[in-house]
Amino acid sequence: MKVLFIGGTGNISGASSRLAISRGIELYHLNRGTSPIRIEGVKTITGDINKPKTLTELRIHQWDVVVNWIAFTVEDIERDISLFEGRTKQYIFISSASCYQTPLSYPIITESTPLKNNLWDYSHNKILAEDRLTQAYRDKGFPMTIVRPSLTYETVIPIAIGGFNEYNTPQRILDGKEIIIHGDGTSLWTVTHAEDFAKGLVGLLGLTQAIGHAFHITSDEVLTWNMIYKILADSLGCEAKIVHIASDFICKIAPDFTGTLLADKAESVIFDNTKIKTFVHDFKATIPFALGIKRTLSWLDENPDEKVINPSTENQIEAILKAHYSL
Repeated sequence: MKVLFIGGTGNISGASSRLAISRGIELYHLNRGTSPIRIEGVKTITGDINKPKTLTELRIHQWDVVVNWIAFTVEDIERDISLFEGRTKQYIFISSASCYQTPLSYPIITESTPLKNNLWDYSHNKILAEDRLTQAYRDKGFPMTIVRPSLTYETVIPIAIGGFNEYNTPQRILDGKEIIIHGDGTSLWTVTHAEDFAKGLVGLLGLTQAIGHAFHITSDEVLTWNMIYKILADSLGCEAKIVHIASDFICKIAPDFTGTLLADKAESVIFDNTKIKTFVHDFKATIPFALGIKRTLSWLDENPDEKVINPSTENQIEAILKAHYSL
């Protein structure tokens, strides 16, 4: 099977690339050739998906599957339909579980949960992109499959404030400083290791029955945010000094968090993974957060340049704490 990943070396996609290679898939990456990350066995096509003049080599290929990890808008989808219509048997769009109805009317999410998130442009644009793909499937038979990851990690810290590509909150825990948990910390969430996500994604590659369908792929482990931060602190060998602050107050002081917090992580969600398990029979998430976050922290220790302390985020955390204590 000949597969193209547009992207393929990121926090989520790297694990999928490695698993695809291990299963004997002929995997190509399309990228600009600037990433230092190399995955053994992957063939690289150098080009910029947004610059047609750089895609001469890409245009000579036919594909069994194309996966776009870095499409975000309707314009991106229009470009891909033009590029790959008639030249791939399956096109997989990596969307987002943040597209699901916000706020939720029912906390257990299935693929039939309505898509509606007007609080975050990122999610709203992904919804519009899904709509365009669905139209292309209905009108022209464009062979699309939609995949919606939730909070997925391997090389990032999957928390709400001071994490992901930043190391602010882990460093604050190590330094004995106060950290912020939104709300009272008892809302429910799911974090998924990229190696578990990869089992579902790679299982969909070339699966004819999956064309026209949407799937989310997450762990079945459900944790409170208090537990997520406790596991993080325990993995760092420290006790966290936690301050609980209401989500809307956090976003009032630091509006930058509105998308990732009010539009995503502020309320409880439970993902029903029945559909991906039905289509990919061997899919099962097996890496609990307590194990996965230790792997992430070890990787960061081995790559200290990735422990990014963002001064702007640090200032925001301090501003939120100051405002909280002045009430």
